[in-house]
Amino acid sequence: MKRIPTFVILAVAAFAIAAPFLWIFRGALSASDAELYRLPPTFTAGNLTAGNFGKVTDQVPYFRFFANSIIVSTTVTVAQIVTCATAGYAFARLKFRGKGVLFAVVIGSLMIPIQVTIVPLFLVMSKLSLTNTLWSLILPGIFSAFGIFLLRQHFLTLPAQLEEAARIDGAGHFRTFTRIILPLSGPSVATLGILCFTYWWNDLLLPLVMINDTGKQTLPVGLVLLAGRFSTGSLGTIAAGITMAIVPVLVVFLMAQRYIVQSIASSGLKL
Repeated sequence: MKRIPTFVILAVAAFAIAAPFLWIFRGALSASDAELYRLPPTFTAGNLTAGNFGKVTDQVPYFRFFANSIIVSTTVTVAQIVTCATAGYAFARLKFRGKGVLFAVVIGSLMIPIQVTIVPLFLVMSKLSLTNTLWSLILPGIFSAFGIFLLRQHFLTLPAQLEEAARIDGAGHFRTFTRIILPLSGPSVATLGILCFTYWWNDLLLPLVMINDTGKQTLPVGLVLLAGRFSTGSLGTIAAGITMAIVPVLVVFLMAQRYIVQSIASSGLKL
């Protein structure tokens, strides 16, 4: 009986979080936009149709946007895992001059939003002749101060005796990192991968600034194009496009959510 209030609170909170997504899914199957203007919103399954999904591909090159988003998000995620894991290991385990100052610079960069650096970033990409290419979206994302901080904190929780045993067996830093540290860091690495993939999948600002060619745009910009220049697009079509964009991120999260739970659970343990 003591758990009932907790269950009720969690159920209400879960519904509040899920309600917008349920409304979007319902809107994607609506036969008329009039149903989406009702207040309060309705979640009933009446007058359903799958025609809105066909309208999405008719109005914009949706699958081209989808492929571009997959390329950018996957490449940046893999690159961040490599750079953040190696840098995090260096800050956590290696001893070198200026380590504290460099780490302070990395942490300080967390306080600088991308909106502040977007103009110089555009100028750099323009000088390199990379604007209007997917490289202008990939290169700025291969480094992540948050990812370095996240993995460094995890590496600090691993017992130093493991590295000492590897050193006695003749293993160097690279072999110790790849054979011992990384296999023990699966939950934290997976958490970084999910967060990185989700962020770059949903990023709107950078593609909007860097890319001019419609065929090279990513999904967030494609969804804006569905809305139309004066937001006169069909709500059902827009909801269908959003639904198609949500599914890949939802699948990635459901497949790797146990790693997030393990990462959160292990972060409070003292080994």
